[in-house]
Amino acid sequence: MVKKLGRKEQQIMDFLHERVFDPILASGEASESLKRGIRYTKMRMEERDAPGMVKYYWSAIVGTEPSINFAALMRNEGFARFEEAIDEFRMRFDDTFLRAKP
Repeated sequence: MVKKLGRKEQQIMDFLHERVFDPILASGEASESLKRGIRYTKMRMEERDAPGMVKYYWSAIVGTEPSINFAALMRNEGFARFEEAIDEFRMRFDDTFLRAKP
């Protein structure tokens, strides 16, 4: 069963689909390993509420070994990484967005 996302969660996912996920998933050039990682990331994010999604996004950027390796794979295959969307993500999904009523 697919969980229906709330308005805020859907806004976050729409942004990430446009900026990161869809270019990779729609590409015939992306490796299966990269696509699998993106599908896993989507699945993990969709398990969370909006604050959890934002936290998960930041954890993907902070520089853990798995996140560094995945970002390198994205870059090596010529795709935008989460880091490329950081400024817009920070402005759109800030504390004001998270505190606003759904």
